Amino acid sequence: MFLGSDSTHIIVKDSVKHSSGGGDWILHHVMDGNYLDFEPFGKVYLPHIQLMGLDLSITRHVVFLWIVAILLLISFFIVARSYKKTLIPHGFTNFIETIIVFVRDEIVKPTIGHGYEKFLPYLLTAFFFILFSNFIGLVPYTATVTSNIAVTATLAGFTFFTTQIGGIIHHGFIGYFKGLIPPGMPVALLPLIVLVEIFGLFTKPFALCIRLFANMTAGHVVILSLIGLIFIMKTIYFAPVSIGFALFIYFLELLVALIQAYIFTMLSSLFIGMAVHQDH
Repeated sequence: MFLGSDSTHIIVKDSVKHSSGGGDWILHHVMDGNYLDFEPFGKVYLPHIQLMGLDLSITRHVVFLWIVAILLLISFFIVARSYKKTLIPHGFTNFIETIIVFVRDEIVKPTIGHGYEKFLPYLLTAFFFILFSNFIGLVPYTATVTSNIAVTATLAGFTFFTTQIGGIIHHGFIGYFKGLIPPGMPVALLPLIVLVEIFGLFTKPFALCIRLFANMTAGHVVILSLIGLIFIMKTIYFAPVSIGFALFIYFLELLVALIQAYIFTMLSSLFIGMAVHQDH
C-alpha cells in the first residue's frame, strides 16, 4: 500500500489532484473499495453481487482476507508436512515453531493458567491472522484488512464468545455470572454493580476492536499525510524531509504490526483467564 515506485506514483497523482480539497485522497487509500488499484496500469473492478436484497459484493478487503487465509493454510500445511518427514524442525518450520512456542509459553500459559490448552488453537489462529494481515498491508498495491473495523469487530466478537463460553463451561451458567459480582457487596449496591459488570463484559471486546483498528489505520494515515506535505508546501525542497519521516514511520509500522498481534492475543488470553479462573 505504500512505498514502491508505482505506489508513490499513485500517491503523487492523488495528492496533486486533491491538494486543495482536504484529506479525501488519504481516505481513498485507507478505506475499502470495489476495485484493486494498480495505477499507473489501471484498476481491476471487482464483481457486484446482490442476493435477496443483500449486498454481497467482493471488495478489496475481502480479496486480501482470502489471500491471508490462503497464505495461512499454505504456511501451516508446509509446517505440518515438515513434521511428518522429520522431528527436528529447520528453516521455515523452525521459525513458525518458535513463534508458536512464544505465544504458548509467554502469552497464553501465564495469563490463562490451568486448562490453557483448550484455548490455545483459537489464540494462535488470531495471532497469526493478525500478524499476516498487518505485514501484507505494508506491501505495495495491497490493503490492510485489520484497518477495517468490521474485521476487527469480528475478531473481538470471537474473543467475546470464547470468553463467555469458557467461563460458563468452567463455572456453570449461574455460577459464572454470580462470580462477576465481588463478594461482600452491600445489597443496596447490587443493581448498580450488576449493570457495571454486564457493561464491562462488552467494553473489553469493544476496546480490542477499536485498539487494533485505530492503530493499523493511524500508521497509514500518518505516512500518507507526511507525503502529502510536499504538495501542501508546494516545494520540492520539502520532499527529503517528508519522505525521510515517512520512511521512519513505515519501518516503525513493521514493529507496530507485530506488537498489535501480540497485544490482541495477550488481552484476549487475559480476558479468557479472568473468566475461567474467577476464584483466583
